[in-house]
Amino acid sequence: MPISIAPGVDIPDSDLSLTFVRSSGPGGQNVNKVATAAQLRFDLAGSRALADAVKERLRALSGRRLTGEDAILIVARNHRTQEGNRREAEQRLADLVRGALVVPKARKATRPTRAARERRLEHKTRVRRAKGLRARPRWED
Repeated sequence: MPISIAPGVDIPDSDLSLTFVRSSGPGGQNVNKVATAAQLRFDLAGSRALADAVKERLRALSGRRLTGEDAILIVARNHRTQEGNRREAEQRLADLVRGALVVPKARKATRPTRAARERRLEHKTRVRRAKGLRARPRWED
């Protein structure tokens, strides 16, 4: 079943790979016997579900989760069951992709106003005078 990210954006199962490994998290007596931690791998390079600009933002957002094969690896081990960890991994991937879908607002360069420049210079002058009064008096004064 594909992961639905946003209206019109779905990640097909062919781009995902899910494996289960032994977890160090909660699990009681089963922790050393049952593989409950979920490893969700999303093939970013081979995916056609996302635009190239979204992929670039996703690469920047994913940080150390990005592997050398240009895939995103998400490990979930907070739950005691495979199903709970699978759901959490899919949710975390969906949140990551949702964040990459948002186009960042371009910054407009602004210049300080004349009044702001004058206030800054006046403040610098006041601080300079105050610090000058703290100095030792010189011989010629």
